[in-house]
Amino acid sequence: MKKQNKLYHLLIITALIIIGIISCDKKYDGKDNSLETLRNANNRITYSKTKLDSVQAINVITSQKVQDLLDLSTLYTSGNKDTEIDSVIYTQMQAHFLSKDSNNLKPLLKEMDSLKVKFAKVNNLTTSKSIHEKDTLDFATFDVEYYDNKKTYITTVNRKAQYLLKASPVKFQKEFKFYFTKFYQKESDSTKTTKPTN
Repeated sequence: MKKQNKLYHLLIITALIIIGIISCDKKYDGKDNSLETLRNANNRITYSKTKLDSVQAINVITSQKVQDLLDLSTLYTSGNKDTEIDSVIYTQMQAHFLSKDSNNLKPLLKEMDSLKVKFAKVNNLTTSKSIHEKDTLDFATFDVEYYDNKKTYITTVNRKAQYLLKASPVKFQKEFKFYFTKFYQKESDSTKTTKPTN
């Protein structure tokens, strides 16, 4: 019986070591960031009311917007931050926010700089609503996987953002534009201590 227990424990330890090795070797498998990202991540798109009818549709749109902002941020932090193209990238990032306050991007850019992030990938995004006084607030909670310039996995962080679907005047239709009001809210964000195994 003791031999079986020892064998069982040995198998579990071996499996955990293998999983740990696999997660350390995890590579970025998303799209490469390029100046093409600037064209596609401009936040000019509006969405009709019918496109926003389901939670699934809102999750897809929100996930795309988070990924767009992450892609622009990795482009910006990997540059010199003082060239004309860097200014264009920063303007594109600011266009994702309702207010053009520079504090909107500080936590995100500081984190990416400190970890030397070159690629970022959003996962496990869910949206929720919260009632505050008479207002209904929309939130997105998601994981972000960070990778370095060799596409090697760095870490996964759990983040939260607040967003707003603002009515955009279009003739004879009710259209909405997507904006973040807060991104990487520190009071609820956390860094995961374990690496993903997939």
